[in-house]
Amino acid sequence: MAGPQCCNNPPALNPNSGVGTVEEFGGLLSYITGSSDSEGAILLVSDVFGFEAPNLRKLADKIAAAGYYVVVPEFMHGDPYDPDNAERPIMDWLKDHGMDKGFEEAKPIVSALKSQGFSIIGAAGFCWGGKVVVELAKSGCIQAAVLCNPSFVTVDDMKEVKVPIAVLGAEIDQHFPPELLKQYEGVLSVEGYVKIFPGVAHGWAVRYDVADKKAVEPAEEAHQDMLDWFAKYVK
Repeated sequence: MAGPQCCNNPPALNPNSGVGTVEEFGGLLSYITGSSDSEGAILLVSDVFGFEAPNLRKLADKIAAAGYYVVVPEFMHGDPYDPDNAERPIMDWLKDHGMDKGFEEAKPIVSALKSQGFSIIGAAGFCWGGKVVVELAKSGCIQAAVLCNPSFVTVDDMKEVKVPIAVLGAEIDQHFPPELLKQYEGVLSVEGYVKIFPGVAHGWAVRYDVADKKAVEPAEEAHQDMLDWFAKYVK
């Protein structure tokens, strides 16, 4: 289920943000950062606002600086969700941007990474992207996964996950509250954990105000948790 929290604090999209490059990869336009000589690769799957979000690209650059080749595909095909368009509410927008389609489009990205010689691939997804990443984790085509404020992910999904997975959730999340996320932990058959960040709302890890120290600190903590997980399993 998607609700208002999925759409709060929309980023000011900037196609020129980040230190990486934008090019076609695995059939999709993608933001790419990091060395192709890195030992591991990371796929980042955005929320409904797409791959031009500056904080998302900043995180991609941070992951690249830790020694990974990072790909952030443009799953929205130039049509990120626009909360100002009252004639196209989120549930209507999702009819054109289903997560099942995102999963199908992610598989060629993973294949392209493997064809470049990356045998160890991690993936992280945010909100909408969390469902795409959990589907990749269920398929076993990646080696590690991180979900940040996931949406549309069910307890049954988590039962089928085949790779180590970390779930980072917000204390304030109307549709995917801590009580639900904690159920994920109890059904995992692989290494994993659920961590709830106190006092933050859905989207805190990438849709934060960089000038607000109280918002930056929990976002950076989540980023470090992600890096720690990848350091453990994508090496």
